[in-house]
Amino acid sequence: MTRAVSQTTAINAALAAADGPLLVIRPTPGWRAIAVGELWRYRELLYFLVWRDIKVRYKQTVIGAAWAILQPVCTMVIFSIFFGAFARIPSDGVPYPVFVYAGLLPWLFFANAVSQGGVSLASQTHLLTKVYFPRLFLPAASMGVGLVDFALAFTVYLGLMLWYGQAPGLEILLVPFLVGLTATTALGVGVLLAALTVAYRDFRIVVPFMVQIWFFLTPVVYPLTIVPESWRWLMALNPMTGIISGFRAALLGQPIDWPALSAAVVVSCGALVVGILYFRRTERFFADVA
Repeated sequence: MTRAVSQTTAINAALAAADGPLLVIRPTPGWRAIAVGELWRYRELLYFLVWRDIKVRYKQTVIGAAWAILQPVCTMVIFSIFFGAFARIPSDGVPYPVFVYAGLLPWLFFANAVSQGGVSLASQTHLLTKVYFPRLFLPAASMGVGLVDFALAFTVYLGLMLWYGQAPGLEILLVPFLVGLTATTALGVGVLLAALTVAYRDFRIVVPFMVQIWFFLTPVVYPLTIVPESWRWLMALNPMTGIISGFRAALLGQPIDWPALSAAVVVSCGALVVGILYFRRTERFFADVA
């Protein structure tokens, strides 16, 4: 009690001695909603964070942004040899390179965004402890870098489709929605992992391992049709299952699996809400434990 009284007395004395008002900043207890107005005021900062990450990613590299093309192309070639030619995994009646590249496009966007966003706070503690800004911008900036890589890789995929004589139909108009859904999923998972990584550094190791396991649980190199019917409901709980199936259907003119896509929308939105709520709940401790 004596200590509390002395602190109050000190604050009152400082207020009396100051020429202007004294602003005392204290953490807000409990769960906090997203400060949309604050995010809008700092919107230019998000642009500069994205631009910074893009420049850092390709700084002092020989071929620069071409790495965004080489990664999916080389992965596609390796998968086509081992899974397409050797293992003879079915590809829903289309050439296997076209099939697997359509799955790699959203997967690499998602995996890179989650991997970078999950460690974005722990790797930039110097920013957390020196200046205030909306912390959500750090994991969100990885979305911008992923979108640039996705756009470059997508242009190569259009050329690959022409090479194999595959023409997209009107379903391709669904692609922007699927890209937004992929970004929603990655942001939800990324902000949750970012908050967990600040408090528990074990997640630096967990994140890449989790992404690797998630890859095999997602129909990237194999079609969903080879999964038994009794297990498909469990696969649908993975939002990337519906997203990747939707990408393939939109790009290759195949029937869209609306139940799987609807499940992906519900799970993705749920992941975003849970991720942001937990992030906002623990945000006030970031500077203390960073």
